Amino acid sequence: MQAKTFRWYGVITLFVIVAISYIDRINIAVLITDPGFLAHIGIERADRVSQGLLATAFMVGYGISAFVLTPFCAALFGVRKSLIFGLILWGGVTFMTPWFDGYGLVLASRILLGVSEGPLFSLASSYIKAHYESRENGKPNSFVNMGTGLGLAVGYPFIGYLLASYHWETSFYVLGLVNIAIGIPLVLAFVHMPANYAAMKRPESVGAAFQQVGEIVKGALHTRYLILITVLTAAALAYLWGSSNWLPTYLKEARGFSLREMGWLASLPQYATVLAVLVGGVVIDKIERRHVPFIFMAASAGVALSVLLAINVHDPYTAAYSLIAANFCWGLMSPAIPSTVQYCSRPEHVASAFGVVNGTGSLVAGFMPALMGGVISAMSTGAGATAGSGFFAGFALLIGTQLVVFVCGFVLWVRERQAEMPGMNANPA
Repeated sequence: MQAKTFRWYGVITLFVIVAISYIDRINIAVLITDPGFLAHIGIERADRVSQGLLATAFMVGYGISAFVLTPFCAALFGVRKSLIFGLILWGGVTFMTPWFDGYGLVLASRILLGVSEGPLFSLASSYIKAHYESRENGKPNSFVNMGTGLGLAVGYPFIGYLLASYHWETSFYVLGLVNIAIGIPLVLAFVHMPANYAAMKRPESVGAAFQQVGEIVKGALHTRYLILITVLTAAALAYLWGSSNWLPTYLKEARGFSLREMGWLASLPQYATVLAVLVGGVVIDKIERRHVPFIFMAASAGVALSVLLAINVHDPYTAAYSLIAANFCWGLMSPAIPSTVQYCSRPEHVASAFGVVNGTGSLVAGFMPALMGGVISAMSTGAGATAGSGFFAGFALLIGTQLVVFVCGFVLWVRERQAEMPGMNANPA
């Protein structure tokens, strides 16, 4: 294993790449507030379902890719090459998106972007598993996951600035160049796997590749509590994707903030996420492993209560501050997900195990933006309906996701407790 100081350079690189990828993802969430962009792709401002489907299309591609492509990446290319190929592909797709005319082509580009980014977190998890023991993986997991919040925090005002100062196409061109010009050199310089991983035999034929992939997937499917962790992840990600996709429009149209106010206000919950992810990682390394499920339970309760306050208060700034609190609580549980997957899976199967969890969870959670869009549209029409009532109903769906997280965290704690008792075995599902 490489020196402990150098392995952190790889973690920092993964943190930067995750942050860049999340700016790519939420680019559309800001652009749907621009009439020029909506006219270009041919949808109406009031068509919330079609707007939500742009985020759902990305998550469908992302989820399928994380589940299907991750084991091929692990078997055929390894972490380093897979990251480079991914950056080239999603940087190119982002750069070319303005060239696509019509809703269907833009929707297809979002699916392709999701496919190219799908293996990212699984590859990051594999890197951390290779360089860190279970007792010390909380901080590197939290640091990589901090890229999620930082990408969203920087992305909202950055895209808002580009949209206010230039034409909407500019954001795609800038982000496409950033992926390739910054991401690839960092991977080449700092992402290196230990010698025992580099020495793993690569398949010599397509048949051998399928056989090796089959063995990896088979091992991943034997990860303890796989179904339970996957359901928990789906519910947690449903909050992230539902809130992040509709937050700019909610602040602008339901709460009356200007475009520039919307940009910095939408970034504040994400900075809270960054701070909370760091705190969550430190807490994981400080507490006993059997107490980690309590993080899911406490954090999900905090998210639910904060969202409930946000949709019931009249003051727009109080609503915004409540969403900051909700994102802080969500960030506390974020590093506990990969840490739990790494704890429950074997080293050679961790990438594919996380691919199953993150891919399936993302695929299910990806329908939340479209579902929220449907509710927002339905509740915004009819007698007595206001612009805000639809958004309040849509955000209420996020409370339900946290009830699922709480129940899964409780069941996970019970099963781990049973596994520690003499003569009792926890159900591996």
